[in-house]
Amino acid sequence: MIHALSLSDMTISRGERRLFHGLDLTLKAGDLLTLTGANGAGKTSLLRAIAGLLRPDAGTVVFQDGDGNPLEDRVARGRETHFLGHQDGLKTGRTAREELGFQCDWLGHTPHGFDQAVETFGLTPLLDLEVRRLSAGQRRRLAMGRLVGSPRALWLLDEPMAPLDARWRDAFADQMRRHLDADGLIVAAVHDPLPLASRTLDLGGRA
Repeated sequence: MIHALSLSDMTISRGERRLFHGLDLTLKAGDLLTLTGANGAGKTSLLRAIAGLLRPDAGTVVFQDGDGNPLEDRVARGRETHFLGHQDGLKTGRTAREELGFQCDWLGHTPHGFDQAVETFGLTPLLDLEVRRLSAGQRRRLAMGRLVGSPRALWLLDEPMAPLDARWRDAFADQMRRHLDADGLIVAAVHDPLPLASRTLDLGGRA
C-alpha cells in the first residue's frame, strides 16, 4: 500500500512552453495537497504525470510502502491509485448500474463496495438510467463511486467538486476526510478552496 509519494526535480512542458521545472514535494499517509494556479499552469499535467499518463521532461516519481521501501511504479499506479479527471471516463450507453458495476469489478472492489458507493453518493434513483441521460453532477457522483467501491490509497483529483451542488460537495468532503483518516493520500487540482485543511502548492502560471 502506498504510504508516501515523492517527486524530485520534476519538469513538465506543454509544446514549447515550460510549465514548471525542478519541482520537489513529498506526501505521507493522511496528507491532502491542493494544486492551485491559473488555467494552463500545469495542475492537470502534474496529476497526469503522477498517474503515469504523461511523461515529464525530467524528474522522478517514487511511491513507498509503510516501511519506506519503494514500490514498483506499475503496481502502485495500477492497484493503489485512482485518477479522477475532467472526463469522467464513463460509457454513455450503459446504465448507471452497469457502469458502476463494471468500474468496481475492473478495479477490484470490497465485498459490499457497490452498495457502499450507491449509498454514499445517492445513486439509487439513477441506477436504471443510461449514463447519457445524467446531468454533469450526477455523472460526477457516479464516477466518484469507484473511490468508495474500490478503495485505493492515492486519489488524484482534477476539480472534483466542480459539477456538484452544495449537498454533494459536503458529502464528498466527508469522504475525503474518511480517506485521509484511514491513511490515504490525496492530490487535488482546484480553483475554489476545498472545505478541508490542506497543504497548498501554487503553480502560478498565466491567466
